[in-house]
Amino acid sequence: MNTKTSFRDLLIWQKASELVKKIYFLTREFPREERFGLTDQMHRSANSVAANIAEAHGRYHFADKIRVLYQARGECFETQSHLSIALNLGYITKEVFVRIDKEYEGLGVGINAYINKIKLSKS
Repeated sequence: MNTKTSFRDLLIWQKASELVKKIYFLTREFPREERFGLTDQMHRSANSVAANIAEAHGRYHFADKIRVLYQARGECFETQSHLSIALNLGYITKEVFVRIDKEYEGLGVGINAYINKIKLSKS
């Protein structure tokens, strides 16, 4: 199944990694009191998306790969929820929210496509 040699070759991992960086830069501007709150939660969920994609790549069984990719997809949604809260609290602008939220939606579509590819190759 793993026709690519490294998880780093996967476009969805590259996109997830790029988004982690954006989240870290974005949260630099959050209030200091959010360091162990929303900032930490955003870092964890964004990192988890990329980490779960990498982990899925390393799994041997199709069902195991898919299960971990479902977790990655869930972390995408969690990060989008944190972005919504940051918007509602006035920590980010509507423009920033829309841009990054759309990128996470696109990443979710990419994860779904990868899941479907794995399901098809299993048959």
